[in-house]
This record gives sequence, C-alpha cells and structure tokens, in this order.
Amino acid sequence: MALKLIIGNKNYSSWSMRPWIAMKAAGIAFEEIVISLDATDFKARVGAVSGTGKVPVLIDGSVQVWESLAILEYLAEKFQDAGFWPADAAARAHARAIASEMHAGFLPLRRLLPMNMWRPVIKRELTDEATANLRRIEEIWSGCRARFGQGGPFLFGRFGAADAMYAPVVSRLHTYGVEVGAGTHAYMDAVMALPAWREWYEAGIKEPWVLAEDEVDWPTVRKV
Repeated sequence: MALKLIIGNKNYSSWSMRPWIAMKAAGIAFEEIVISLDATDFKARVGAVSGTGKVPVLIDGSVQVWESLAILEYLAEKFQDAGFWPADAAARAHARAIASEMHAGFLPLRRLLPMNMWRPVIKRELTDEATANLRRIEEIWSGCRARFGQGGPFLFGRFGAADAMYAPVVSRLHTYGVEVGAGTHAYMDAVMALPAWREWYEAGIKEPWVLAEDEVDWPTVRKV
C-alpha cells in the first residue's frame, strides 16, 4: 500500500514542507493530499487521522504518524538506505539535537516571517528577538558545515532530515530579504537548488487559497 502524506497549503504550511521535501529528495514514492488550512472541513478530515488535528500526517497502511519530526523518524527507520540521519553516531546525535531545537524553538522569527512562497523578495526588518534567533540559526548551520559537511553542500554533507527541518527557514530568510553571512547564503542556495524545492515552490505559487494571517502586507497580497 502506497504511503500517503496529508499536507496543508504549499504556499504557507512550513510544517508540511519538512517531511514532503525529505521524501522527495530521497526518492520515496507517496501520494500527497493537500487540504487548505482554512478549509471548512479541515478539522474533520485531518482530525480523523491526526492526534493533534494538524498537518502533516503520514499514513502507512494502519500506521498514522503526525508531527513533522516524528514522521521523519518513522521514515528513517522504514527507509534506512535513504540516509535521513548521518551514519556517524556523533553526527547523528548532533543532527537530532538541532532538528529538535528547530521543532521547539525560534518562535519570534517564525511569527515575524511566516512562510510565504509567492511573496516577492522584499526586506522586512527584524526585531531584537528575531535577530537573536537568526544568529543562533547561522551558528547552527556554520557549525554543522564546519564539523560534518565535508561530503556535500548540506548540513551533514548530503541532504537529510536536519536540512528538511530547516528548509522553511531558508524560505523565510529568502522571502524577507534577511541579511545573512556568506556561508549561510551558500547553504540557502544549495537548498533552493534542489529539484524537490523547485517542485514545491512551483506548486505553491499556483495555489488559489489566500490566508490573511500569513500575508504580512495585508490587505495587499504580493505575488511573484
């Protein structure tokens, strides 16, 4: 039975992007089901398979997994050759730590810069709290690249679960014209060069749904 991944809007749903881009980059086949976050039947449809009533949700036969990081862990066990986590124990522990940090943190940055794939690149000034988040993210990325990134352009060389967890951050920093260091910029370029990224982006900018709460220029909706 084919895997199914229930996701929200590709333009806005950062949590949905994480397992989706990981599966696409790894070449794992799945059926995607997109439900707009503002759909009137969203809670009924998603709540039937998700303990939180939120997306994303992975369905594998009788198995139902919600929460992005839990989905990535499930996939890592099911598809061990996909390399979601580094083979080296120290690198793997570090990858899990920074993935968990992303899952639980950086709220000021995430709230100030909601993911919006179709918004043109227009700079938005950061608050002090968001700036502190940015500095920590840059520290994480540069540290991973220096210690573990010799095998490729991503955090641990090849694209994996940790990169998937930070992919929406890449989108946010790009969309809002955030000034970053050269190393951060190079990493962002590598992520955005992925065919999986382009596929998500192209689908997102064609979606019909507009969510006012994720449009920072509201009531103006800026589109590329």
